[in-house]
Amino acid sequence: MNQAPKRYTITAALPYTNGPVHIGHLAGVYVPADIYARYQRLQNRDVAFVCGSDEHGVPITLKAKKEGITPQEVVDKYHAIIKKSFEDFGISFDNYSRTSAKIHHETASDFFKKLYDEGKFIEEVTQQLYDEEAHQFLADRFVIGTCPKCGNEESYGDQCERCGTSHNATDLINPKSAITGSKPILKETKHWFLPLDQYESWLKSWILDGHKDDWKSNVYGQCKSWIDDGLRPRAVTRDLDWGIPVPVKGAEGKVLYVWFDAPIGYISATKEWAQRVGKDWEPYWKDKNTKLLHFIGKDNIVFHCIIFPSMLKAEGSYILPDNVPANEFLNLEGNKISTSKNWAVWLHEYLEEFPKQQDVLRYVLTANAPETKDNDFTWSDFQARNNNELVAIFGNFINRVAVLSQKYYDGQVPQPGPFSEIDLKILEELKTFPNNIAHSIEKYRFREAQAELMNVARLGNKYLADEEPWKTIKTDTERTQTVMYIAAQIAAALAILSEPFLPHTSKKLKELLQFDMLKTVPSWNSIQKNFELLPPQHHIGQGELLFGKIEDAQIQQQLDKLEASKKQNEAMNTPIAHQKETITYEDFSKLDLRVGTIVAAEKMPKANKLLVLKVDTGLDVRTIVSGIAESFSPEDIIGKKVTVLINLAPRALRGVESEGMILMTENAEGKLVFVNPDASGAENGAVIS
Repeated sequence: MNQAPKRYTITAALPYTNGPVHIGHLAGVYVPADIYARYQRLQNRDVAFVCGSDEHGVPITLKAKKEGITPQEVVDKYHAIIKKSFEDFGISFDNYSRTSAKIHHETASDFFKKLYDEGKFIEEVTQQLYDEEAHQFLADRFVIGTCPKCGNEESYGDQCERCGTSHNATDLINPKSAITGSKPILKETKHWFLPLDQYESWLKSWILDGHKDDWKSNVYGQCKSWIDDGLRPRAVTRDLDWGIPVPVKGAEGKVLYVWFDAPIGYISATKEWAQRVGKDWEPYWKDKNTKLLHFIGKDNIVFHCIIFPSMLKAEGSYILPDNVPANEFLNLEGNKISTSKNWAVWLHEYLEEFPKQQDVLRYVLTANAPETKDNDFTWSDFQARNNNELVAIFGNFINRVAVLSQKYYDGQVPQPGPFSEIDLKILEELKTFPNNIAHSIEKYRFREAQAELMNVARLGNKYLADEEPWKTIKTDTERTQTVMYIAAQIAAALAILSEPFLPHTSKKLKELLQFDMLKTVPSWNSIQKNFELLPPQHHIGQGELLFGKIEDAQIQQQLDKLEASKKQNEAMNTPIAHQKETITYEDFSKLDLRVGTIVAAEKMPKANKLLVLKVDTGLDVRTIVSGIAESFSPEDIIGKKVTVLINLAPRALRGVESEGMILMTENAEGKLVFVNPDASGAENGAVIS
C-alpha cells in the first residue's frame, strides 16, 4: 500500500469455546493485537478491532460428550468466561461476537452459496473415516493416530501438534476414534471442496513475490513450504450435527467445515458492530484503502494466509490481508502449555489470585513475547519483572513525582525557571520516544516497543537522581521548580505512551495527573511537538502506588498449583500393572498373612535401600529385611502396624536372615506406602483372609 490506510480492520484469532483462555492465548494473539489497535486509535485512525467465540469446532462436541451436556451448553458457558476475561484484561475489541449468532449463520451461508452458485467448489464422493460403534463419520479432531511425517502417535486428523504438519485424517497411521477408541473404517460420503490447487500460481505471486520482505520469516516460511509441496482441494463441508447447515439441496446432515465458517466470523462480527454503531461495514472489508491484519498463533498460519485468502479471492469482492503477524508458542515453566493436563495459567483464575494486577501480566507477557521463537513463562521471571521493573522503575518514578509535588507545591505543577543544558537535552530526548515506540509497533515488534516505554521511566528516574530536588529545595528553589516541572512532563508522557501496553495503569495515571481538568488534553503527537503537557499551577492528585510488590509466598502458591497438576497427570498416566497368572483358591490359602507391629528398625550397613526390621507378629518377634530405606526413615516407622507374610521361606540378605515380607504398594504419586491394617483395630497375630 503506497498511501496511508484510510482505516484499519484488525482481527484476532477466534478462540474455541471448549474451555477458558490462558496466558498462551494472551501472549501469542490478544495482547499484541490490542497494543496495535490501541496505538492506531491514539493516532486518531479509523479502527475496527473484531473477534468472537469459535463455537463450531470439533473440540466443543468432544467437550460436550465428555461432560454429558449439549454443545450449546458448552459454548454458552465458555463464551461468557472468555468474554469476561478479555474485558478484565483490557482487550479493547470494538466487537466480540460469536459464531452461533444469527448474523454469522447468515453471512457464512451467503458466502458459501455465492461460491457454490458460481461453480467455485468441486463436488466429490470420497471415502472418509467412520466409527461403526458411534454410528458417525469422524471429523478430523475425532481421529487420533501416528503422524506420517514425524511419528507422533497422538497426532490429530488435521494437524500434528508436534511437527506442525497439516494433513487429512486418512493420512494417519493406525488411526483410532477419539469417541470410542475403536479402529474406524472407510465409508463413502459426498462433500464440497475448495480447489486450492487452482489458486497456487496466484498464491505464489501474492505471497512469495509480494510479501517476501514484509511478512515475518516464520509466516513466510510456512506458507512457502505449503505452496512448494503442492496444494490440493480442501473440503469445506463435514458430516456433523453441530455447526452451520450446508445451505444447498442434497446436503442434509452436513455442516460447513469449521475452518471455512470461522474466518467468516471476522466479517460477521464487523457487520454486527457496524449495525450497532450505525456504520457501513463494507469499506472495512472491500475498500482497497483499508489495511486488513490478522493476529494469530503459528498454528493458524495456513488457514489465514492460504485458505482464507483463497476463499476471499474466489468470492471476488473482498480485500486481502496486508499482514499476518503470527507469533510462536509460549511455554510454561519449561513445558508446553496443555489445557487437558491443566498445565496452564488461566486468566480468570489469575485475577482471583492477583486482583487488579492485569497490567502486570500484560507487561510480563509482552516483555517475554514469543515473537520470533517459542518462549518460556516462569513465575520467578514474573515476580522479578514486577518488582524490579514495574515497581522499582515505573512506579517509583511516578510516586516520587506525586509525593514531592504534594510536599513542595501542594500538588501543583511549579513554574519552571531557566532551562539548563541538561533540561533541554531531557526534553529533546523525551520527544523521540513516541516515534521510536510507534516505529516498533508498526513493525509488530511489541517487546521492543514496550522496552522503549520503560526507557521513558528510566529517563525520569535518572533525571531526578542526578538533579536531586530533595536537596536543591534547601539551596535553590528555582532550580527545584524547574526539575519538578520537567519531571511532571515525563510523568504525563508516560500516562499517554503506556496506554497501548498498560491500559489500566494509564487510566490510573491520567486520573492521578487529573487529565480531565486540563483545557487541552495532551496526545501522542503532543509529546513529539514538545507541547507543554501539564502547565504550571495544574493540580496533581495524591500519590498512590501504581504497582504492588509480589511476595515469595504468592509465587510459591502458583508453583505448588503446577506441581499438584504435574503429580495428578503422572498418577493418571501411571500404567496399572497387568493381572498376573491365574491361581487357585488352594494357592491363595497357603499364604499366611498376619497383622504385625514394627518394634525396631535400623539401616542395613552399606546398603542404601534396605532396612532391618524387628516385627512383632503375635506369634514371635522376627527379623525382616525390607527394601524401603529410600522411602522411610527407621525412626518414623517404629510402632507402625503392617501386613506381614509370615510363612515365606527364610532368605539371607547381606548376611541377615529375613523371615517374612512386609506388604507394600504405591500411591497415586508413585510413593511406597504400607498395606495398612491400622483402620481395622486388629491385634498382632490376627489372620488376614
